[in-house]
Amino acid sequence: MKLASYIHHGRKSYGIYTEAGIIDLGQKIGQQYPTLKDLLQWDALAVAKQYVDYPADITDKDITFLPVIEEPGKIFCVGMNYAEKRKEFAETNNAPTLFIRFADSQTGHARPVIKPNITEEFDYEGELAVIIGKAGENIIRSDALSHVAGYSCYMDGSVRDWQHAWFTAGKNWRQTGAFGPYMTTVDEIPDPHALSIQTYLNGMLVQNDSTASMIHKVADLISYISTFTTLSPGDVIITGSPGGVGKKRNPPLFMHEGDCVEVTIEKLGRLTNTIVESTAQSNLLAI
Repeated sequence: MKLASYIHHGRKSYGIYTEAGIIDLGQKIGQQYPTLKDLLQWDALAVAKQYVDYPADITDKDITFLPVIEEPGKIFCVGMNYAEKRKEFAETNNAPTLFIRFADSQTGHARPVIKPNITEEFDYEGELAVIIGKAGENIIRSDALSHVAGYSCYMDGSVRDWQHAWFTAGKNWRQTGAFGPYMTTVDEIPDPHALSIQTYLNGMLVQNDSTASMIHKVADLISYISTFTTLSPGDVIITGSPGGVGKKRNPPLFMHEGDCVEVTIEKLGRLTNTIVESTAQSNLLAI
């Protein structure tokens, strides 16, 4: 089952994404579960699944995609988690590298990603996003995947010249990260480490790897993070980017106004966004 969050005719909603269109769950169960995050918090994916064979209510052309989870309680980003990426940055730390994104740093599929006008080093990073479905703390590794609701694509845009001393500063400019198009539930992804992952910039393949190359696996990350904070339904873990980032290319390759960036992950779809330069007008248009 694929679940998307969106705006339709000015109304925020969520629904089941199918080839024929979208089954609008907001109309059907929205009074009880107003958002996809609420659906997860109430452990109600089974309720949503009752509608999978219903006819589509709307087409994806009629909606504005929101981030899969619009307001996660926590967004954890994992750095230096692929072998080639570690080589590029000469990373030697063996513990997971973690930093935080804020909810307003996200946007949805087919929406503008905003390049801050203060930088010329706006970099792409295609990543696997893990959406938590069951709360827990001190989660043991063998139980960790049972806490996952589903997976999605993420474009973790990085303002490189604001990352020298503090990763978080380079990750939290408004609408620099894209999340979507939808969440694919875990029953369709038995092994999150058997997925190909690619990033394209203006049609050129710039990152190409497999989630099997992750140094710290999804279960390890859930167990590690839950030792120091409680994970809650709707929390998101962005699991790191493969090698091939623009910062380490010769010459460097960064994103600019009008560029198209795409992240595609096997079985999880293709996340597509266009880059716009930050101005007062574009900021208002991108809301």
